[in-house]
Amino acid sequence: MRIAYRKPIVVREYQLDIGTVQVYNDFMVSTFEEGATLTLERAYQIIGISEIHFRDKNFGYISLRKNSYAVDPTIYNYIRGLENLKAFAIVSKKEIDMHNFKIEKLFYKKNMEFFIEYDNAVAWIKKRLKSANKNK
Repeated sequence: MRIAYRKPIVVREYQLDIGTVQVYNDFMVSTFEEGATLTLERAYQIIGISEIHFRDKNFGYISLRKNSYAVDPTIYNYIRGLENLKAFAIVSKKEIDMHNFKIEKLFYKKNMEFFIEYDNAVAWIKKRLKSANKNK
């Protein structure tokens, strides 16, 4: 028997100067433009969006890496402080992103996974949130 997979619905979409952030019921997805740099200032914008939508509930974050862009790894020191961010997924088919993920994971130090398929990332986030909500 197959379990019906309901496609998540976008609650709100934000257009930032470096790309878009889509907010779903229990997770966020960012897609940044080619050549952009994710700086601490821009990370604060994303943290602000998370505080608007997930102030009192656990959530997940998916970095959808369709394009190549730079990430200032020190931002993970701040993102790590978000107590209700329970799962962080990176989705990419590029080998360089797989390599960068290993470095980013050293900075983040919490639940972070790499996926080639977007749907697998969503399923993993949902599973992590379910177990985090059980342990509340």
